[in-house]
Amino acid sequence: MGSPGASENIRNSLAGLRRRVYGVLERDGGTDITGSVLNYLLVALIVVTLIATVLESVPHLAETYSTLLQSIEWAATGIFSAEYVARLWSATEHPPLRHHGRFFGRLRFALSPHGLVDLAAILPFWLGFVIDPDFRLLLVVRLLRFFKLTRHSPAMRSLLDALYAERRALAGCLVILLGTALVAAALMHLAERTAQPDKFGTIPDALWWAIVTLGTVGYGDAVPITALGRLIAGITIFAGLLMVALPVGIVATAFANEVHRRDFIVTWGLVARIPLFSTLTAPEIADVMSVLRARKVDAGTVIARRGEPAHSMYLIADGEVELKLKHRPIRLVAGQFFGEIAALRHSRRSATATSTMPTRLLVLDASDLHALMDRQPILAGRIEEAAREKLGHDLYAPNSDLVAEELYAPIR
Repeated sequence: MGSPGASENIRNSLAGLRRRVYGVLERDGGTDITGSVLNYLLVALIVVTLIATVLESVPHLAETYSTLLQSIEWAATGIFSAEYVARLWSATEHPPLRHHGRFFGRLRFALSPHGLVDLAAILPFWLGFVIDPDFRLLLVVRLLRFFKLTRHSPAMRSLLDALYAERRALAGCLVILLGTALVAAALMHLAERTAQPDKFGTIPDALWWAIVTLGTVGYGDAVPITALGRLIAGITIFAGLLMVALPVGIVATAFANEVHRRDFIVTWGLVARIPLFSTLTAPEIADVMSVLRARKVDAGTVIARRGEPAHSMYLIADGEVELKLKHRPIRLVAGQFFGEIAALRHSRRSATATSTMPTRLLVLDASDLHALMDRQPILAGRIEEAAREKLGHDLYAPNSDLVAEELYAPIR
């Protein structure tokens, strides 16, 4: 019988492993290299399985490459099944699900849209042991793996969020389209029922023409031949252009707003986490955000080189940056910033800055920095104080790596 201390250690180890699994799967923090690699591999696997599924629907290809296609499906199902189990197990680490408990938290994940898509990705394979594997429905269901891309693609998530946000407006467009189609079909029925009873003899017959005309498809299988019918067709065509443009405009605007909102939230979160801005009010943070540019760099990227003219300062939101001085390097982590001295004085870089891991930066141009300091005296004082603390450090003595212009030129 194990001791209580050993059981507690096991529970803590499992909890730590669960948090780690959740962080990797959800790429918590955005800079985890393991999560990024896994994300790209899953996207590639989804694409490969979709191509394999499409090819499998061609009889001679399915027969010729049956072994390869089956191997792809076996491997993909194994990986997707492991992913589903891992997501189900670590679902309780998701903040909105933590207070539901382990069982109900995982149940909520399983019934969520993402959970159902993940289940649909592996269900056809396992159902193949119960249902005829050649059942065409299972082949079609496998194509639902396409929707797994919404988890890995911010653009697709933004588009789905935009469609959901404008669902009422889009439903209104559909109602208007159906009403217009009924009116156009009724008018065309009255105009053409005698000339073409086989195509426009009833309103349901004319409805097909109205739908394809309003949709700007125009198959040409039903064409009016009377003058009145052609006049109605011309009006219907123009109405169709409006019907198509209306939902397109709604979706485009909603998508642009969703992307802007997502970028705003991400940038706000990054700014608020920087200690330099932690005491600023919401309007002041908004002022800072208006001049900041977000930049993401990979490990080993040279951000700034020694001797280059300084055009901006950098704030580290996530990751780590190494400043390579002549005598020894300095490592800066999330929350710290660099380049402000040279940017304040419009001098040259005193060190080469290189990212040691995937890093997210907030870039503030020198001109914007001076304008911001003019608008926010408190922030200006904190930046100048931080700059003077650096200059007063032994590492930055006159015989150190910093160039004389940066050391002794007055702050403008």
